[in-house]
Amino acid sequence: MDEKFYIEVNCQQKCHGEARVCGDVFISRRIKEEGRIIVVLSDGMGHGIKANILATLTATLAVNFTQEHKSVQKSTEIIMKTLPVDSVKHLNYSTFTIVEIDVEGEVRILEYENPKTLVLRGARLHEPEWNCVVLEGEKNEGREVLTTKFRPQKEDRIVFCTDGVTQSGLGSDKYQIGWGLDNLQKFVEETIREESDISAVKLSTKVINKANQNDNFHPLDDISCGVIYFRDPRKLMIFSGPPQDPANDVMFTGLLKQFDGKKIICGATTGDMVAREWGEKITDSNEMPDPDLPPVSYMNGIDLITEGILTLSKVSELLKKYNNNYQLGKGPADEIVRYLLDSDEIQFLVGTNINTAHQDPSMPVELELRRTVVHRITRTLEEKFLKEVTMKFF
Repeated sequence: MDEKFYIEVNCQQKCHGEARVCGDVFISRRIKEEGRIIVVLSDGMGHGIKANILATLTATLAVNFTQEHKSVQKSTEIIMKTLPVDSVKHLNYSTFTIVEIDVEGEVRILEYENPKTLVLRGARLHEPEWNCVVLEGEKNEGREVLTTKFRPQKEDRIVFCTDGVTQSGLGSDKYQIGWGLDNLQKFVEETIREESDISAVKLSTKVINKANQNDNFHPLDDISCGVIYFRDPRKLMIFSGPPQDPANDVMFTGLLKQFDGKKIICGATTGDMVAREWGEKITDSNEMPDPDLPPVSYMNGIDLITEGILTLSKVSELLKKYNNNYQLGKGPADEIVRYLLDSDEIQFLVGTNINTAHQDPSMPVELELRRTVVHRITRTLEEKFLKEVTMKFF
């Protein structure tokens, strides 16, 4: 890319009525070694488990074929040939939107039957040139797929959704024929004007909440909205564990001090070391919102200080089960997860000096060495949340 910016990806969803399973499926994948990001949103016909299965099949095929660099026409024909067709309406059971971003900074969008994807440059609609690909073959002959490609700029956003958004409010006094794409566009533009740096998470949530409101808070269809936001990265460093060689204390505490971003220390010994090298004092909190973990502490220049291995282990557990409906608590591990989710580029500085307190055979079996837990957290952040993570062990 010509300039360095972070790509934030998020999708928010609400299920139809009282359904427990969403008939829309969102999959995102970062191919780290190729510098590519692939995002797919699929809408299965109807709602509930059957729709979810069909949408999952569609989204999985779309991600895999795109990852294999198959052509637009070839990928789409295989997907649509694989999917069953409604015997009465003669329609495919799933629609989909595919967004691919490569290391060179080019964005490619492929769309079949979903509402048209919006590209925003700042708070204004940007219209890349769209092309219509007419499919061939007996089963798909005449079906149309829309494609476009463009080079994104910083502060661009891509907004894509299922028709549960654009058809929300259908039949109501205000939106007889549904909310519509034009109203969605105006809503997104106004929202960005009010908050120019609004995150992908917050913008997609606002769209979903508005569509839900249009349906009088009882969705008539599954509602999904994805947002991709190109922006300056938010940075976080987590420092945990003293260096194996105490001679490196000055160097690594210096790296922490010079870091331009949020800073967290995990470990009392690590906190004492940083305070000593910086000439600062640590202030302890007496509040214990999580009975399983010691309270947090504070120090000038550091955003948060927590206990070490136990807290990191719980962070790993929370990240694994976190989803759009999960409510984080107020404990130390929950606070770290909030920082992680709100950050884009995350650096771990991990000392390998063994804490003798964790060699006690009476400690829980699942208690793992710090480096193992950090590797697990890193893998979850990269694969599940598309974060850019680096680790340095010393």
